[in-house]
Amino acid sequence: MSKNIYVLLVLIALFSCTSKEDNQKRIVIGFSQSISEEDSWRKSMDNTMLVEASLHPEIDLTISNANGSTKKQINDIEKMIENHLDVLIVAPYGSDSIVPVIEKASKKGIPVIIVDRKVNTSNYTAFLGADNVEVGHIAGKYIVSMSNARANILEIKATTDISPSVERSLGFKQIIDRYPNIKKIGISAPNLEALNNNLSKVLDSMPKIDFVFAFNDNIALQAWEVAKKKGREKNIKFIGIDGLNDPNGGIQAVKDGKLTATILYPTGGSEAIKLAIKLANKEIVSKNNILNTTLIDSLNADIMSNQFDKISVQQSDIELQQNKIKEQEKKYSTQRNLLLVIIFFSLLIFSLAVFSIYSGMKLRSKKKELEKTNIKIVNQKDEIELYANKLKISNEAKINFFTGLSHEFKTPLTLILSSIESLHDEFQNKNNTVKKDLDLMYNNSKRLLRLINQLLDFRKGENQNFIIKVTKINLWNFSKKIIKEFEREALRRNIKFDFSSNNKSLEVYLDQNLIDKVYYNLLSNSFKFTPDNGKIEVSIIEEKELGIVKIHFKDSGIGIPEKDLANVFIPFFKGSNNYKNGSGVGLNLSKNFMDLHKGSIEVNSNKGTHFTLTLKLGRDHFNREEIIENSNEQNFENDYEYNYLDKTLNEVNSPLFDENKQTILIIEDNVEVLDFISSKLSENYNVFKCDGRDSIERVLATIPDVVVCDLNLPEKNGFEICEILKANFLTSHIPTIILTASDDHETNIKALEVGADLFLTKPFNLQVLKQAIKGLLFNREKLRYFYTNAKTPVQTEIKGFDLIEREFLNKIDQFIDKNIDDSTFSVEDLAALLNISRVQLYRKVKAVLGIGVGDYINNYRLEKSKEMLKSTTLNISEIAYSCGFASPNYFSTAFKSKYSVSPKDFRNV
Repeated sequence: MSKNIYVLLVLIALFSCTSKEDNQKRIVIGFSQSISEEDSWRKSMDNTMLVEASLHPEIDLTISNANGSTKKQINDIEKMIENHLDVLIVAPYGSDSIVPVIEKASKKGIPVIIVDRKVNTSNYTAFLGADNVEVGHIAGKYIVSMSNARANILEIKATTDISPSVERSLGFKQIIDRYPNIKKIGISAPNLEALNNNLSKVLDSMPKIDFVFAFNDNIALQAWEVAKKKGREKNIKFIGIDGLNDPNGGIQAVKDGKLTATILYPTGGSEAIKLAIKLANKEIVSKNNILNTTLIDSLNADIMSNQFDKISVQQSDIELQQNKIKEQEKKYSTQRNLLLVIIFFSLLIFSLAVFSIYSGMKLRSKKKELEKTNIKIVNQKDEIELYANKLKISNEAKINFFTGLSHEFKTPLTLILSSIESLHDEFQNKNNTVKKDLDLMYNNSKRLLRLINQLLDFRKGENQNFIIKVTKINLWNFSKKIIKEFEREALRRNIKFDFSSNNKSLEVYLDQNLIDKVYYNLLSNSFKFTPDNGKIEVSIIEEKELGIVKIHFKDSGIGIPEKDLANVFIPFFKGSNNYKNGSGVGLNLSKNFMDLHKGSIEVNSNKGTHFTLTLKLGRDHFNREEIIENSNEQNFENDYEYNYLDKTLNEVNSPLFDENKQTILIIEDNVEVLDFISSKLSENYNVFKCDGRDSIERVLATIPDVVVCDLNLPEKNGFEICEILKANFLTSHIPTIILTASDDHETNIKALEVGADLFLTKPFNLQVLKQAIKGLLFNREKLRYFYTNAKTPVQTEIKGFDLIEREFLNKIDQFIDKNIDDSTFSVEDLAALLNISRVQLYRKVKAVLGIGVGDYINNYRLEKSKEMLKSTTLNISEIAYSCGFASPNYFSTAFKSKYSVSPKDFRNV
């Protein structure tokens, strides 16, 4: 409520402070002057405009001076147009150059007033100025009158062909040409020096000159100065134009006797402003507005001068009065605003007083409510603490349960490992495949044991239950033993595995069981993310001056994105480019173990990953109870061995490709799973393997009968691969089985959406996989049988085929039908029309229909001939050639071979 009152008062004050002038409509007038203010006539025009504008408070007048530059005047006018003037006044410098910009203003709807000089266009609103032809007439008549129609006259024209100069000269000529005894010559005055030179020459060449008629008073006065130098100023009568009333103007020159006469040429500044106001108010004005002019000589110069002086005084008085009025308005406005502010603050103080009383009452009410709420919050806090304690106890119970369960896993795993070792010894000289399965069981049991140990270590780290026991050991020998475990893997994958040290006799204090796990985590990550034929390097660098040793682990793997580097040691963090499965606690444990050693672990990534372990030399950084003296460094638990049980195990050779077997492509990035599935399926199928890289290219190259694909892969995941295969007409027919560890509802739906034929979750039963493959191939075979034995092979609406298959077969039929009469039309021609290779066409048709492309083309020709035998009267030879058979005999033989009846007998049936 108080806020609303406050806003209302502010609005009242703001609206009250608005002056009348603000409510009055403003008229924006722009005036483009052509010549510099140094020109006294132009200066007079500007002054009269300003005086007239000052009489109208609503007018905003802007004057831009071009200083004799047409380009500047055009730019000035362009800016005025952009500012959306109400009226534009132009005193043009030239007649043609500014026409486009004047027309532009007219098109924008801005009224344009042309002052003084004319322009070569009619696209303006009004013209204001004196009649220059009439000015010439007045001058001519005056000279005729003064000379009794007998005189020698010199006419001095302006510098350019501007309209006033042309029209004045024209009017003067019209009068003078009527009197044959009046002789006239003319010169031009481009500048002061040229005027002096040209006039001097004329005075020297003409001993008798009676009158000089000049374009304006300034030129006439300069001509008088030149004549004075020649001593001829008293014998010549000088006549000018402008009639300005200032110390250097034409009227004063007439009074001084320098000019015989001057013709009043009004500036029209005041009239231009009045005309602009009418146009702004949408009043109708004349197109041509002519200003009156008159002759001023010695008879009326004093009178005209006095009149102009009175006008000037009156204008000064008006300006003075206006200034006083403005000052009074400012005082009134200030006092009025001050009064409004006082009223406003009075109302505000009153409102605040009312509001303070109201707020006091409200605060007392709120205080009581807050006290009640506070009691509720305290009660809720107690309840939350009680619930949190129960939750903590429950959570601890769960964690302890899983920790205990993990401990329990170790006993059966130990028995399983021992049993596998015994079986391995028993089958030492027997079937190599059984030995490989045993090694697979052994390796994965060890892996499971390592994961359990990691979880137990992570739990210890959370509870800060690790007790470090360090002993002095030879770092080179300790490291070499662990690295030796990974050499077989490096050899198998052709990875260059280097180990070096700058001091092989260096001894350090460390807990072997903990640092062993750090080594294993870093090396297993390096091997996991380094591709075959890559490089892994471990180097030990002693820095005596710093009292430390650094152990570097470098690899040429996929690296770690820069944005992930700061998070790699956080529990359960997984890098954005990490597509492999893992527990997510290894690096976190490694950091905890290094912290226990008062050391550090650092990582950076640039063309691979580089981990650096830093350990302090000596023993001063450990407590006395953490140090074990005279320990045998050979004896420490190593649950993290990486090698296979049988180091001499040879891979089972893949069986040779059998054309009678169907083909399966397995896409799996886990080598052991890939080898396992491959070995189990290779007895009944031709098996191709792919580790997930270039998987689409591999499918296109082999065109298998079935694709078995893992979901999580390095480049494209299983969903993406399936979607691409189903969208490509070369691979759309291939049944796809997706394997994944995820069995949630969303993953199942996604598999169906991308077109997967089957979705199996890990761990899967091998017999289920075999039966699933068998069932998919059986259904595909039934579809082939139905199609190849259908009465009409050109039909495409066969149930069981996807839209892509139907479109593909329909396209084949169209191309064959188009070339049915061409006996040379071959499989290569059909492949070229389909934009695929001959091999891809063969594999696609064979996979979909179970027959070769050549057989399909031949069957199509025979079916076409069969239709023609029934529906046309063509003879057998004509039908044979029209269906693309090279000869009637070959046609008859092929027909009888397929339908067990000759073409002739078939037609007669």
